[in-house]
Amino acid sequence: MLLMDTPTLHHPRPVERLIAGQPTSDGAGVKLVRVLTQNLQRRLDPFLMLDNFGTENPGDYIGGFPDHPHRGFETITYMLAGRMRHRDSAGNEGLLEPGGVQWMTAGRGVIHSEMPEQAEGRMAGFQLWLNLPARDKMQPPAYRDIPSAQIPQAQAPGVRVHVIAGQALGVAGAMQRPVTEPLYLDFVLEAGAHFEQPLPANHNAFVYVYEGTLDIAGTTVPMQRMAILANTPGADGVALQAGPAGARAILVAGAPLNEPIAQYGPFVMNTNEEIFQAVEDFRRGALA
Repeated sequence: MLLMDTPTLHHPRPVERLIAGQPTSDGAGVKLVRVLTQNLQRRLDPFLMLDNFGTENPGDYIGGFPDHPHRGFETITYMLAGRMRHRDSAGNEGLLEPGGVQWMTAGRGVIHSEMPEQAEGRMAGFQLWLNLPARDKMQPPAYRDIPSAQIPQAQAPGVRVHVIAGQALGVAGAMQRPVTEPLYLDFVLEAGAHFEQPLPANHNAFVYVYEGTLDIAGTTVPMQRMAILANTPGADGVALQAGPAGARAILVAGAPLNEPIAQYGPFVMNTNEEIFQAVEDFRRGALA
């Protein structure tokens, strides 16, 4: 962990709007909140979906996510509490534990399962879908488990940052990606603490608060709300200040692909024809 001074921004981004997630279920009845929904995909390109799951009731998660397919994008699962076992058709297997990240590139196709390895206690975390550029959608699938101890941390007065992807406070994250250049930070702010993060002006960005409250350029962001950050010309980043009880939140940003998005459930391509092909490949057992 490195102790760094926070940068000074000249034109921080304001909040464009606040989003309340939609309670839903997925997999075998896992209850979750879908924060980034399909109608926001163009606005938050290259990100396709964000789910927040968190409960102490095993009935809300015990069914897990049995075998299901993906093609054309990446899934990033970040575990806050609990354990989840990953298995896939490419022969990968791993146990996702608290503080760990599973970064899976579906590419041309993979069938995988994510099943809880506990029958009691809290299960909490996030799954983020990151689009792939058209040229990379049919690449071979890939998988990486990143244990909590391998996620770099940076610290400033009153601030601790887990740098999952990108860079913060001079610390490079566990993952780097060309083209979409994703930034994925999980930060803990003490009461009243201030944190600044530079962002390229053309990157789409959002903050999701999952504990406490934040102030962003005069807008109060309560718990379980996503703040979409405005793409203000000349803006150089985001400035965050924790409320009186402190805050925990994720900051996600990336370079938009500006490509067509065609989605049918777990398949995300660029054209309807590619979606039809993905469905047909899955039906005939040729997806992976």
